[in-house]
Amino acid sequence: MNKKLKIAIGSDAFPPTTDGISNVAQSYAEILNKNFGEAVVITPKNPNEQDYKYPYEIFRYKSWWIPSKEGYSVGWPFKESLSYDIINKNFDLLHSHAPLATSYYFRLVNRKKRIPTVLTYHTKYEYDIDKRIPLKSARDFAYKFLLNNINAADEVWVTSEGSVESLRKLGYTGDYVVMPNGCDMQKTNVSDELIDMIRRKHNLPNDMPIFIYTGRMIWYKNIKLLLDACKALKDNGNDFRLIMLGFGADELAIKRYYKKIGIEDKIVWTGKILDRDEIQGYYGISDILLFPSVFDTNGLVVREAASCATPSLLIENSCAAEGITDCETGFLCRESVMSIAQKLESIMYNKELLKEVGKNAQDKIYLSRKDAVKKAYERYSIVIENFYKEGKDRETFKY
Repeated sequence: MNKKLKIAIGSDAFPPTTDGISNVAQSYAEILNKNFGEAVVITPKNPNEQDYKYPYEIFRYKSWWIPSKEGYSVGWPFKESLSYDIINKNFDLLHSHAPLATSYYFRLVNRKKRIPTVLTYHTKYEYDIDKRIPLKSARDFAYKFLLNNINAADEVWVTSEGSVESLRKLGYTGDYVVMPNGCDMQKTNVSDELIDMIRRKHNLPNDMPIFIYTGRMIWYKNIKLLLDACKALKDNGNDFRLIMLGFGADELAIKRYYKKIGIEDKIVWTGKILDRDEIQGYYGISDILLFPSVFDTNGLVVREAASCATPSLLIENSCAAEGITDCETGFLCRESVMSIAQKLESIMYNKELLKEVGKNAQDKIYLSRKDAVKKAYERYSIVIENFYKEGKDRETFKY
C-alpha cells in the first residue's frame, strides 16, 4: 500500500485536558501529519478548547462538561448525523486510544459503514471502575461497556506485555499487538543554565541527592508508599529533596499526608507544569526518578527521564519495569517501604553509578515518539490489508 493514509486519532482526552493519553494523541497527530500521512483528532468538545493552536484538524463532538481539576469532558456521540461526519471524511482507518466514549462513537460509525479500526489499551481501567463505582450492577455494566468497545476493534494494541493482564480481567480473550509509546522529548544534556535556574528557584543545595516523581497526583500510583519510604530515609538520618511534579485529584490529600508524617521539609512541590523543556530541566537536575506505580501500563515518564540520562527506580515485575535490568538500565526493588528505602540508601550517594546507569538508560531504553509512531503507521497498512483480505468490509458489524 503506497498511498498516504488518512487516520482518525480518537481520544477522550485532548488539551486543555492533560494526561498521558492526551499527550500520545497530540504526538500521533503531529507526527503523522508531518512525516507520514494525514491525521484528524476526534475528541469530545471542551469549553476551554483552543484548537486554533494546532496545525491539523480537530473534530469535536458533543460532550457533557465535568468541572474538575483534570478538566475532563464526557463524550456524547449518540446523534446519528455524527456517524456520517466521520464517514464523509473518508478515513482509511480509525484509531481509538481508549475503550471509552470515542471507541463507542467508532462502533456507531462501523454500524453504518465498516472502516478498519484499531484500539490502543493504555491504562488499567479496572482500577478506576472498582474504586469509583460502588454498586456491583453498575460495575458489571461498565466492564461490559469497555469489553464491547475492545472487542469491536479489528486489532487491539497494548503498550506492554504486562498490560495484557488488565485486558484479561475485563474479559478480553482475543489477540493483541505490543505497540509501546515513545517519548516526545529529545535526547539532551540539560543546560547548566536551566539547572542553575531550577536550583535557585527552589533553593536546592548542590551537595544532596535529588529525587523526582512526575505524573498524576493520585494515590493508586503508590504515592503513599513513596512518601513512607522517604520518611524512613529521613528517620535514618539521610538528607535529600523529593521534587513532586504534576497535579491530580488527590493532591490536597497528598500534601496533608507528607506534612502529617513530618517530611514537608524534604518535598519540593512544583504543581502543574506543561512546558516540556522545563520538565526536562527538572529531570536533568534529579539524580533518580522514583516511579513506584504498578498501575501504569507503560510508564512513559521512565523514557522521559532517560532522555536526560536520569535513571529510574521501579517496582520489579511492574509494567513500567519491563525491559529494565537492575543496576544497568535502571534500578528495581520490591513493592514495600523497606525495599524502596534500602535501595535508595544503597545508591543515592553513588554519583558514578547513577551517572552510568542514567547514560545506559538514554542509550538502551529511550524510544522516540517519532520512531514509535513510524512503527504504528507501518502496522496500519497491515491492519487495512488484513481487513479487506478477510472480507470484513462485507460482514455485518455485530457490535
